[in-house]
Amino acid sequence: MIWKEERLIDAPIDVIWALFEEEQATRIMPKVVENRWIDKKPEMTGSTYNQTYQEGKRKETYVVEIMEFEDTVNRKHKRIQFQLARAFEMTLGFTLEKVNETQTNLIYSGSNRGINFVGRAMLKLGSGKNGDQVIHDFMERVNLQAMKDLK
Repeated sequence: MIWKEERLIDAPIDVIWALFEEEQATRIMPKVVENRWIDKKPEMTGSTYNQTYQEGKRKETYVVEIMEFEDTVNRKHKRIQFQLARAFEMTLGFTLEKVNETQTNLIYSGSNRGINFVGRAMLKLGSGKNGDQVIHDFMERVNLQAMKDLK
């Protein structure tokens, strides 16, 4: 599964970018219950942290690596990669582009690839509509949290 979605958000780029700090993850990714740094590099690329994800009663912790990182006045970008449940390789990209002082374009892209038989089978059986809803819900959470921070 590969996706790329864009959304214009009526908030300054720095307000939205703050939501993508590892310490803020639970605000925009409610199933993430904790991030704990393993190796935080000054340039951020190559940094790693443990992320704990909870689905119902089941918790899983895995290592997330920051593959790309850019933080300029007009463009902010982070791409992360991790393996989930030893069945999926996830790559997520978050790009913010400043439109003007009060608007930002959010680009959320990614891929979810089965890395074994179970993972590939689950992706084939999964609904594309469900994946679309997860992406839509994420974009909406980012928008709502940015609006909260503006007040």
